[in-house]
Amino acid sequence: MDTGHKDLHKNFIGGEWLAGAGVTRNINPSNTNDLVGEYTQADAAQAATAIAAARAAAPGWARSTPQARYDVLKKISDEILSRKDELGRLLAREEGKTLPEGIGEAARAGQIFAFFAGEALRLAGEKIASVRPGVDVEITREPMGVVGIITPWNFPIAIPAWKIAPALCYGNAVVFKPADLVPGSGHALAEIISRSGIPAGVFNLVMGRGSVVGEAFLTSKHVDAITFTGSVATGRKVAATCVSRMAKFQLEMGGKNPMVVLDDADLKVAVECAANGAFFSTGQRCTASSRLIVTEGIHDKFVAALSERMKGLLVDDALKAGTHIGPVVDKTQLEQNLSYIGIGRDEGARLALGGELINRENPGFYMSPALFVDATNAMRSSREEIFGPVASVIRVKNYDEALAVANDTEFGLSSGICTTSLKYASDFKRNAEAGMVMVNLATAGVDYHVPFGGRKGSSYGPREQGRYAAEFYTTVKTAYTLP
Repeated sequence: MDTGHKDLHKNFIGGEWLAGAGVTRNINPSNTNDLVGEYTQADAAQAATAIAAARAAAPGWARSTPQARYDVLKKISDEILSRKDELGRLLAREEGKTLPEGIGEAARAGQIFAFFAGEALRLAGEKIASVRPGVDVEITREPMGVVGIITPWNFPIAIPAWKIAPALCYGNAVVFKPADLVPGSGHALAEIISRSGIPAGVFNLVMGRGSVVGEAFLTSKHVDAITFTGSVATGRKVAATCVSRMAKFQLEMGGKNPMVVLDDADLKVAVECAANGAFFSTGQRCTASSRLIVTEGIHDKFVAALSERMKGLLVDDALKAGTHIGPVVDKTQLEQNLSYIGIGRDEGARLALGGELINRENPGFYMSPALFVDATNAMRSSREEIFGPVASVIRVKNYDEALAVANDTEFGLSSGICTTSLKYASDFKRNAEAGMVMVNLATAGVDYHVPFGGRKGSSYGPREQGRYAAEFYTTVKTAYTLP
C-alpha cells in the first residue's frame, strides 16, 4: 500500500517490509516541534497476515538447532551493542528519558540478547528412572508455538528485548506490537532482527493501535501465548480474553512501591535511593519508589535532605548534557500527573516541593518532581499508580508499622528498605510482600539475568528474564518409552 509518505517506517511481516492502513507521527516530548518519524499502522487484516506468517514459520524454527538460534541471537546482540549510542539517542528523543539512561537501556537490550543466545545452548531436559521396570522417562521443554508480544512505552527497547529474546531462544515464532506512542525503538530493533539471518516469518513487527493489533493477537486461535506489560485495566482484559480461549498468558502491570527509611539508615544512602527510585526516568517506571515510608526519628532530617537533593535535579531536554530528568512522555501523562497533584492536596497531603509546569528552550512536557509530606497510606495519591515523578512521604512510628504500611497495597512488584540493621534488613527481605526486595538500593534498577516480576496486582504468570523465562516460553513434555 502506497501511503505517499516517502520515509515511512513499515511493518515487518513474513520477511518483508509492508506499509499498513494508516500512519502515526512520533513526536519528541522534549521538543514537540521535532518529528522523530512517521510509522505505519496495521489494521486487523494485516495483523492476521502477520499471525499467519508466524504460524507457518513456527514449526521450522522450533526444530532448528541450538546453534542456529545462538547465531541469530548473538548477531542481534552484537549489532545492538555496537550501536548503543545511536539507539540510546533515538530512545531518549522519542520517550524522554535522558541520553545516559537511553544508552544504558540500549546496552541492556544487547546484554539480554547475549544472555539468551547462551541459553539456547543450555536448554536441557531430564532422564529419570520409571517406577515401572524397563521403562525410560524423559522430560523435555518444547516451544509454545506463536507468541504475541505487547510492550509499553516506558522501556521501548529493553522490555521488547526481554520478551523477544527468550521467545526466539526457546524456538517460538513472534508477533510483536510495540507501544503506539513510541514505535521508533521497536522498529529499530526489528530492523536489527531482520538482518540477523532469522528465517522469514519467525519474527514479525506489527505496529498499530492496541484496540486493533493487540485485540487481533488476543483473539486469534493461532496465537498460543501472550506476554503483556502495561496498565492494570488492560492486563485484566488480556487475562479474561486469554482464559476464554485457554491461551497461556503472562502479565506485568502496575506498582505502588514502598521505600522504607528507618532511624538507623545512612541518610545520604537513603536520600539517593529515594531520589533515584522516585524521580529518575521521570518516575515513569513500574518499579518507582512512590511511597517513602519514614520512621519518625529520621523523618524531618530525611525530608529536608531529600528536598535539597531535589532542588539540584535539572529538568530539561533529554538530549542535553547535564539533564537529570527529562520530560513526561506526552500531554496525556502530564495531565494525569498534575491531576494527582491536585488529588493529593485535596486529600490533605502537603506539597513540600515541585509539581509545577516548567518552560524550557523548546516546547515540551516538563514538570518539576513533586514531593508530598503529611501523607497517609489511605490517600488515593498513596494507593493509585501515578506513573510520574511524584512521591509521598508517610510518617510511621517504628519498623513494625513501616512493614505493615509497605505491605498495605494491592500491588507487590518492588519493595525497598534503607537500614544499617542486619536484623531489620533480614526481616524485611523475608516479610515484604513483593516479587523483588531492595536493601539500601533504589526500588528501580534490576539485573538482566535474574527473575523480574511481582505479586498481587502487579504480575501474573511466570517470571520474566533469566533462566526462569523458560517457564513461560516453553511447555513441558513427559515421554515414556519401553525399549
